[in-house]
Amino acid sequence: MKRRAVLKALAVTSTSLLPITSFAKQMKEFTLPTPPVANRIAHSYSRHGYTITDPYFWLKDQGYPKVTEKPVLDYLKAENSYREAIMAPNQAVTDQLFAELKARVKDDDASVPQKDGAFIYQSRFAPQSQYRTWVRWPVGKTAADEAIILDEPTLAKGHEYFRLGGHSVSEDGRLIAYSTDTNGSERFTIRVRDLVSGRDLDDTIDGSIGAPVWQTDGKAFVWQELSPEWRSFRTRLHVLGTDPKNDAVLYEEKDTGFSVGVGLTTSKKWLVLNTGDNITSEVRLIPADNFKAAPRLVSARREGHQYEVDEREAVLYIRTNDHHINFRVATAPVATPEETHWQDLIAGSDDHYITGLESHKNVLVIEEKIAGLEHVRLRGYDGHEHRIAFPEPAYTTSVSNNPDYEIVQLRLSYASMITPTTVYDYDLMTRTLVSRKVQEIPSGYDKTQYATERLQAPGRDGKLVPVSIVYKKTRGTKAGPLHLYAYGSYGYAVPPNFSASRLSLLDRGFAYAIAHVRGGDDLGYGWYLQGKTHNRKNTFNDYVDVAKFLIEKGYTKAGDISCEGRSAGGQVMGAITNMAPELWRAVIADVPFVDVMNTMQDESLPLTPGEWPEWGNPIKNKADFDYMMSYSPYENVSAKAYPNMWISGGLNDPRVTYWEPAKWAAKLRHDKTDHNLLLVKINMGAGHGGKSGRYDSLLETAQEYTFLLKSFHMI
Repeated sequence: MKRRAVLKALAVTSTSLLPITSFAKQMKEFTLPTPPVANRIAHSYSRHGYTITDPYFWLKDQGYPKVTEKPVLDYLKAENSYREAIMAPNQAVTDQLFAELKARVKDDDASVPQKDGAFIYQSRFAPQSQYRTWVRWPVGKTAADEAIILDEPTLAKGHEYFRLGGHSVSEDGRLIAYSTDTNGSERFTIRVRDLVSGRDLDDTIDGSIGAPVWQTDGKAFVWQELSPEWRSFRTRLHVLGTDPKNDAVLYEEKDTGFSVGVGLTTSKKWLVLNTGDNITSEVRLIPADNFKAAPRLVSARREGHQYEVDEREAVLYIRTNDHHINFRVATAPVATPEETHWQDLIAGSDDHYITGLESHKNVLVIEEKIAGLEHVRLRGYDGHEHRIAFPEPAYTTSVSNNPDYEIVQLRLSYASMITPTTVYDYDLMTRTLVSRKVQEIPSGYDKTQYATERLQAPGRDGKLVPVSIVYKKTRGTKAGPLHLYAYGSYGYAVPPNFSASRLSLLDRGFAYAIAHVRGGDDLGYGWYLQGKTHNRKNTFNDYVDVAKFLIEKGYTKAGDISCEGRSAGGQVMGAITNMAPELWRAVIADVPFVDVMNTMQDESLPLTPGEWPEWGNPIKNKADFDYMMSYSPYENVSAKAYPNMWISGGLNDPRVTYWEPAKWAAKLRHDKTDHNLLLVKINMGAGHGGKSGRYDSLLETAQEYTFLLKSFHMI
């Protein structure tokens, strides 16, 4: 049957009312709408001697990224309607939660002003505004002399979705190049504004991502071009006043697995043109005052070699994993940047994991982790160094925005699971932390009412998995509902930070825990490697073992744990519900990467070639195929009882395409043997990050929290 005929034949079950007896005990006599049932259409593919059936293949619109097929849209809308009908009786709870979350947000919040060249910059929210206004004033003046440089509420007007992307001001301060996304597809449009007149120039460029980078004279900038497959593959030079179609190509990446990025060194003397995938990088340098100059290659790519560079006084400072898995810092002259000239400055170590660096004129700033705890090391160019001391034994910190080359204070961000986010300036002379801003909770917050712990959960293979946990002291460590979060991919660690929204769960008796599973780099780069490719199951096992440890220690009990993960963390949710469904009461899987086999075999999708180093290549490698098949959440759904589940997606999401959560939900609904909730939310006008406004985002959190309370029969 031809594709159009098949699509025309598809249908979605109507939402007629039908009694559901499993809810009778909780809700007395209440009739619920029948969940939508996606048709099963025969489809299969063969590889490595296997034939794999996929009856929900049709949910991928073959015209993607445009989604126009009526049966596909009808099914997604039916899932949304079903969810809305199920949750409608609890709207008052959602409203209450939303009011709580909003009350913890400072309505007229503003960033701490920061100097950048001749101006002081700040962003702020007007009361009730969903988006920021960006302002600046000259150094030596006051905020009374400020001028608006970008007004997001005005730019967002008339759009269901809005996101301000990368933006940068020219060196002379006259122009700002900025990009916007109005549908969640992450295909940004660049515009240029004259900050003197306040008017946009005629220069408009579509299909970009990342921040434009200005040439020193302010007459041109470079930008990153996206391919039709949403790959950042070219760096182009735009000269103001010329047709973007004629923009010169500075660099084009031929490897479909690599992406291109651009930025400036801290000194602003060099354009850094970086290309790479998840495990390999390659850097070229171009003088910032002449982008037409030939790029200077630092080190040619070789698989597994990662490095990044900064520059000070004609010397490169290089963070590299060439000698040690946890990286070292090397130096080399800009004139001869090749690896043969690299000199060891800070050797790699099993004890400290170097995660980043900035070479300011008067200090080298190094971010690192020791035993999983984040540190900032400051090193003078005379070799003297020290680490910044912070007030709590467990916390998260990071170097914030420090745009000036020469600094007297270092801007930092700091938080813990009970300490609201704090902006510090660290005085380099006095070696003291100066608090510039503490996250304000307008409705009130008493830190002394909450407690946090750092635990070590023994994994089944003997590894100790860190766990961060927070709870209200009145609850204590007794058994009760517990919410367990994880990510565990790409070497991204989940920091034990503060969340004002989380208080709505803590105040209702939940404990909240983060499982620092393998796949993240919480305990060093090796911790990441132990959770990728053919070690991927360690991530899932760690999560389950953390849950069993928390049960054993009396924090909760089996069946009283809710789970949450998004994107690649949503893959964890899919795997652990297949592995140990009896442990979980409810699962929130936001934009989950669960259709692993199909996605990793579809080279036309935006991220697939670049993802093979992370997951494996099932097209070329049978071992990769077999291993993925053994854990892929979609393929491993089976006839058994599953917990209550909330699954979300975004129609315009280029990272985890909408059909992944849709197909997974359809298969779960067909195979599962329980009567627990299975609710699907597809944002029809948004992408990977969900709703874009700050209050719209809070409403989505309130909806998910309502689902959790409903699952625990707390409403």
